[in-house]
Amino acid sequence: MENQEIFSMLATYDHEQIVFCNDNATGLKAIIAIHNTVLGPGLGGTRIWNYKNDAEAIYDVMRLSRGMTYKAAISGLNLGGAKAVIIGDATKIKTEALMRKFGRFVENLNGKYITAEDVNTTTRDMEYVQMETSHVVGLPESMGGGGDPSPVTAYGVYMGMKASAKNVFGTDSLAGKKIAVQGIGKVGGHLLEFLHKEGAELIIADINETVLKHYAETMGAKVVAGDEIYSQEVDIFAPCALGAILNDANIAKLKCAVIAGAANNQLAEEEIHGPLLIQKGITYAPDFLINAGGLINVYQEHIGYNRETAYRKAEHIYDVTQEILKVSADEKIHTQKAAINLAEKRIQDIAKVRATY
Repeated sequence: MENQEIFSMLATYDHEQIVFCNDNATGLKAIIAIHNTVLGPGLGGTRIWNYKNDAEAIYDVMRLSRGMTYKAAISGLNLGGAKAVIIGDATKIKTEALMRKFGRFVENLNGKYITAEDVNTTTRDMEYVQMETSHVVGLPESMGGGGDPSPVTAYGVYMGMKASAKNVFGTDSLAGKKIAVQGIGKVGGHLLEFLHKEGAELIIADINETVLKHYAETMGAKVVAGDEIYSQEVDIFAPCALGAILNDANIAKLKCAVIAGAANNQLAEEEIHGPLLIQKGITYAPDFLINAGGLINVYQEHIGYNRETAYRKAEHIYDVTQEILKVSADEKIHTQKAAINLAEKRIQDIAKVRATY
């Protein structure tokens, strides 16, 4: 990727700052993307991923950090948006030294970026980071942190799903509804627990055979292979794995009325696939809205942790989802656009408040 292309991407996504971190001694190669800090310091997790190339890593971290800006804004949090990626195979590169060196780079940003756990990082990793910087959340409960944020993330997705069901089916009850869940990681697993408890009929797909077997045996979930999840005749489809899965090919396969899941950046191209879902008669709950529970949880840690408060704020996702669906219908715009507009309006409003010292 040429330098001109990087600055072009910065302009396109309107980022404030990109930080490239390199340390030969520990093997650290990382990118920190700070998208917008009007509402407060940029908060976003650090994921470790074995990207095909550096350009793919840059693109991913920029999209993810932009999503964090909108996620914080639409959730009413006094936070900006940022994200970090460490490039490499987590099973091979992750060490105490690498995570602590990454913490040094975070510290050098003087609080403009607050990190947390994400894909392939854990609360233990955040303990290492915390040895070098105070600008970290997602710490274990034993250290006064909020611990694993995935239960609160799943609860927010559950709230967004129920609000979407209310809009489409006339009731927010998920009892008897056929729900396909793609990706049974930490968040997907907790989401299944909420759905099973309410009496939903579950269809699941994941690359982990052990996990699939567990939920098939304990919840009676139907297991399907890989891409077969897209063509299941269901009421609700919940993508909880990687992003960009709502593309031309997969949308053509869908046989659902609602999409509500935890994955980030589900729409491959927002202005193409958002309207395409409307054309197909599918209601899409914006990902950065309904998966904001994890951010809400770590924000509570940032200001003084209380898990009950975190769940109560995540429950508000239900009301905001209903508001977005109404705006989408009234203004005849796709739901992702309606959610972005609401988030950007809050940022613009607060920018006026902070225009003077």
